[in-house]
Amino acid sequence: MEATVVKTGTEGTTWGGAKKPLKASYGKLMLWIFLFSDSLTFTGFLVSYGLARFRFADSWPIADEVFNHIPFFHGVEEPMIFVAFMTFLLIFSSVTMVLAVDAGARMKQNLTTFYLFLTLCGGITFLSSQAFEWATFIKGSYGAVETKGGNILQFVNTEGERVAIYDFALADNTPREVHERNKGLWYVGEPATPTKVSYEQVKKGFLADESLLVRIQEKDERGQHIILSREESQARLLDQGVMVVEGANLIHNEYGHRLFSNFFFFITGFHGFHVSIGITLLFVVFVNSIVGTYEKRNSYEMVEKVGLYWHFVDLVWVFVFTFFYLV
Repeated sequence: MEATVVKTGTEGTTWGGAKKPLKASYGKLMLWIFLFSDSLTFTGFLVSYGLARFRFADSWPIADEVFNHIPFFHGVEEPMIFVAFMTFLLIFSSVTMVLAVDAGARMKQNLTTFYLFLTLCGGITFLSSQAFEWATFIKGSYGAVETKGGNILQFVNTEGERVAIYDFALADNTPREVHERNKGLWYVGEPATPTKVSYEQVKKGFLADESLLVRIQEKDERGQHIILSREESQARLLDQGVMVVEGANLIHNEYGHRLFSNFFFFITGFHGFHVSIGITLLFVVFVNSIVGTYEKRNSYEMVEKVGLYWHFVDLVWVFVFTFFYLV
């Protein structure tokens, strides 16, 4: 019986190592598979955020009141201006990435290097801006009081404008003993007076100022937080108030529901991690472009691969921006 011999050459075979599925190289094909799987991860996170927001829609923070800070302009509150700048910056860096890929395809080393440099600058600036956004979110703006049930009580004046707890909290009048060197050899100086205020100081200041009102998490039919009357405000603060909350973390959130801060830190942090990886890859291809590595290879495909990843990061931010800041 004659044996059957199967030839494994590059001609006439389904996969012999020479053919390219979808006319893409092996590395580019694997990158597409990775980006597809990563997009499913982000989709799961954003869907979870959407479900949580739908479940607690009546007490969810209003984005315009949370993201309204601008660097170097202390006290100027313009909702979404800085976040819009961040989004424009990332989209613009995606445009320069396209130009870098196009220049590489035409074997223009200097032009490719220039556009990679602009893309790298855009990515670093975006990541720095995101760090500022995190810092202001963690630090907080006005402060609030958390109740026994975990709800947030914010303070406004009779015109509905937010009032910071530092502006009305009354300090304790307990006399402080002044330390002297002769009272202890170990003593070298007195520590500065703490700047944080306590719940008792906030309560005392609220009772002393008749123009202050309490605004609760729940919203009215217009989607605005409900402001209680003076009597209701006083009763809610005295009966349910527990502690002062400044800024946001994974446990407390002065802006409202704590799930909002949990999702914000997790999703924007996960995206920021992707941006940092993209910046690292951009720096590598930028240096390789300078030294002429791709000219020697006669191919700028690596620049194209990094470009695909950078466009993915840009596209994901569009959805993050929409879910967190616009909707």
